[in-house]
Amino acid sequence: MESFLKSNFDVESKRPSEEAQRRWRKAVGLVVRNPRRRFRMVPDLDKRSEVEAKKKKIQEKIRVALYVQKAALQFIEAAAGTEYQLLEEVRKAGFFISPNELATIARRHDKKKLKSHGGLHGISREISVSLDHGIKKSDLLVRQDIYGINQYAESPPRSFWMFVWDALHDLTLIILMICALISVAVGLATEGWPKGMYDGLGIILSIFLVVIVTSVSDYRQSLQFRDLDKEKKKIFIQVTRDAYRQKVAINDLVVGDIVHLSIGDIVPADGLYVSGYSLLIDGSSLSGESEPVYVSHENPFLLAGTKVQDGSATMLVTAVGMRTEWGKLMETLSQGGEDETPLQVKLNGVATIIGKIGLVFAAMTFLVLLVRFMADKVNHVGFKWFPGDALKILNYFAISITIIVVAVPEGLPLAVTLSLAFAMKKLMKEKALVRHLSACETMGSTNCICTDKTGTLTTNHMVVDKIWISELTKSVIGSETTPYLKSVISENVLIVLLQCIFLNSGSEVVRGIDGKTTILGTPTETALLEFGLDLERHVDSQYQDCKKLKVEPFNSVRKKMSVLITLPGGGTRAFCKGASELILQMCDRIIGSDGNTILLSNKQKEDILNVINDFACEALRTLCLAFKDISEDHNVQEIPSAGYTLISIFGIKDPVRPGVKEAVQTCIAAGIKVRMVTGDNINTAKAIAKECGILTDDGLAIEGSEFRNMSPKEMKDIIPKIQVMARSLPLDKYTLVTNLRKMFNEVVAVTGDGTNDAPALHEADIGLAMGLAGTEVAKDSSDVIVLDDNFTSIINVTKWGRAVYINIQKFVQFQVTVNIVALMVNFFSACITGSAPLTAVQLLWVNMIMDTLGALALATEPPNNNMMERPPVGRNDSFITKIMWRNIFGQSIYQLIVLGVLMFDGKKLLRIEGSDSNTVLNTFVFNTFVFCQVFNEINSREMERINVLSGIFSNWIFVTILASTIIFQVIIVEFLGTFASTVPLSWQLWLISVLIGFISMIVGVILKCIPVESNNSRLVQQNGYEALPSGPEAV
Repeated sequence: MESFLKSNFDVESKRPSEEAQRRWRKAVGLVVRNPRRRFRMVPDLDKRSEVEAKKKKIQEKIRVALYVQKAALQFIEAAAGTEYQLLEEVRKAGFFISPNELATIARRHDKKKLKSHGGLHGISREISVSLDHGIKKSDLLVRQDIYGINQYAESPPRSFWMFVWDALHDLTLIILMICALISVAVGLATEGWPKGMYDGLGIILSIFLVVIVTSVSDYRQSLQFRDLDKEKKKIFIQVTRDAYRQKVAINDLVVGDIVHLSIGDIVPADGLYVSGYSLLIDGSSLSGESEPVYVSHENPFLLAGTKVQDGSATMLVTAVGMRTEWGKLMETLSQGGEDETPLQVKLNGVATIIGKIGLVFAAMTFLVLLVRFMADKVNHVGFKWFPGDALKILNYFAISITIIVVAVPEGLPLAVTLSLAFAMKKLMKEKALVRHLSACETMGSTNCICTDKTGTLTTNHMVVDKIWISELTKSVIGSETTPYLKSVISENVLIVLLQCIFLNSGSEVVRGIDGKTTILGTPTETALLEFGLDLERHVDSQYQDCKKLKVEPFNSVRKKMSVLITLPGGGTRAFCKGASELILQMCDRIIGSDGNTILLSNKQKEDILNVINDFACEALRTLCLAFKDISEDHNVQEIPSAGYTLISIFGIKDPVRPGVKEAVQTCIAAGIKVRMVTGDNINTAKAIAKECGILTDDGLAIEGSEFRNMSPKEMKDIIPKIQVMARSLPLDKYTLVTNLRKMFNEVVAVTGDGTNDAPALHEADIGLAMGLAGTEVAKDSSDVIVLDDNFTSIINVTKWGRAVYINIQKFVQFQVTVNIVALMVNFFSACITGSAPLTAVQLLWVNMIMDTLGALALATEPPNNNMMERPPVGRNDSFITKIMWRNIFGQSIYQLIVLGVLMFDGKKLLRIEGSDSNTVLNTFVFNTFVFCQVFNEINSREMERINVLSGIFSNWIFVTILASTIIFQVIIVEFLGTFASTVPLSWQLWLISVLIGFISMIVGVILKCIPVESNNSRLVQQNGYEALPSGPEAV
């Protein structure tokens, strides 16, 4: 079985090839009862190809409009004589440009039309907005009515009745319905009203129940996915409205809004550039062009869906929603569907194998029943036919079809979807938003996590803890520090320091509607600005009078931020801040406490490096600030890269999050190696890594510069030892992730928050973006968004990932056991006695127990801590393990022996007598069979551990389904005998049925004591950890 699954049903968790996707679809063949339901969550590859072709067509159209010479396009438009009429309703609303005309300006990069409307300021007047104060909130509804809302056209959600319709497309149920109707017709003709319609009506009612239960389950799943989709689309952006900066949901954006853009943002609508610095836009997602473009007053057009690669800016929104090209593209992309997960594909394979076996048994059962019936008929009455004979043959056929219903486990692949939907909903409450289905299950197989330091292992609530300035080191304690600094250091030095803090910053100090001052920006810059605001109360820096000429924003490659300004009294000055060692190398002077600059000697450089290392060893993030006054003959368009004067070094405290050390220990116990990859100083990184328990005595801490200069052979030798990588570039993280996956075959999860982390997030098996500190570009490239940026939340994702995999294994073990027993009982009974003990109605009820209800009960088990005490599942491990086969065959043999003895010697053993003894025995066999499945369902909660009752009452879904199954079984046996071919049983027979079922739990304990080689008993792996022992002794 495993070789068949690997050769036909093996797909990658991320970006599976079309060839692999088509291969498994072909392997499934015709062994599918209901393609509409089974493949509802599987993308249509032909439709996807059409969608991809549409996407390329739209991208080509955009590319032609934006990058090809516009002369031809303008000539065509002029010939067409496109004129836009200003409707009266637009004019009455106070606007003076039509929505379509406004939308075409940015979409077509039409400078001529922009100029004809008076440029940016002319457009702002025509849409009644102040570029400084933004729109008024009171205008929102009017603007939405005239210019549209920022939402894209989507297909309407499926109603409950659509799921009912899907369920009714089950071929076997359709055949059973036809059989039931024929049975009713023949029965009425031969046995009269009402007795003649009981058999057929029983089947119809059973089918109705199956369809309703199935539809309710599927509909609830769809609601869960719909809620998750809404969460995925919750993007908030910074805008200015009513003269205040504020956050608004992307769907609430309107034409006229002033939007603030920074590195890593996705442009939320079409618009015009208002102001900014070094704004570099990546338009590849929209146009397919890989070359980024600078946007400025000369080229002011911004399009929705493009990404801010560098710089910052404000923009005026001119088109939203379906009036943007991105809106049309998104409408197309929403039709493509999400890739199936590896577990869904694997279970389609398992269902195919079981289905083929079931088809053979169903055909053989029908043939055996028919041959025995014909033989008995010939022996007793010859070839004389009676009306009841047709009903009997029809009943045999219905039983065979019902065996197919039981044998083809449609619920297997859908159980994965059910389990994933349940896990994703629970993870939302635990601060993790799963963007791709496959990520949830793949996370359970993770054996390596490459994590950032800042904000993930630490709190990301930064404060200045120490400052070094003019060769003086001072701890920052409340409001005492700034008066002390003023008393010992020249005011000129503090003025320069304040200018550098406030002018060389990507963050802003803004006043909210409530009048409170808020700092918008990164935690590092927030800590500096908070220090600056405190110092500003004692020193007048006049930084507001300075004018910025050029800004080079911070990014993880440059590791510094620079700004060029003009001073109020004349002159030009450059400020720089960033990684301490890097800035120190750019400095050749230092500012003294008297305000004079002096040459930086080698001894002073050495002392400063010691200060940096001392700060870093105290787990402080270090940041250097420097300036340079530029002479008149220097090119003021370029920010210098050397010759700076060192102002100060800041030691910024970012405490380790509570619970991180325990979470890291949980990972180690679970066979997951945690590696820290950070841009910080190596001593800071080592101090935090030791505090978290990541860096051990035999582990290695390395700098990115050393790592990236290694040969592939050297990397292969050193990577297993690496626990910390400091001063790393995004490319270093990408290289590490790639080598871990390809050299060591590890399943790698990686965290990231910056734009440049996108390649590593994309390459990793699971990309984890930070929800608070992460950019929209990082989130867009990720598989999971960690909403609270907490490492502990990553462990929760891992737990649920393992729970999904194990829950599906439990369900498969349970369902295969029921399949084997149901097939064997009916087949051998048909061969030996010429009748099937389980009728069509009874088999339909059994199918519902093991399919929809079984999936709900077992596939929704929450994770427990025991799941994190075993190694992860390897890439090539068998899905159906030897432990599962042991349990399946053990329980099947027990049930077959018991049911076989009851079928052939039950009357004697149980002392059943009377004219209805056969019906009583068959009812008892059916009842015993169901209770065996009820207790086996409890058994299946744990495949290895003996204690299967642990936590059972905390899982209300499991308890409810178990109780419902028992209650309904009582109703079927005691009250619905007319339809289900049962008779009421005595309390003694009920007790024996329950006891026989309960014995399966004792059998389960015995089976778990039989030693079986487990996948978890793998030897030491190349990834550097030793597998943990497992088995009953660990239970």
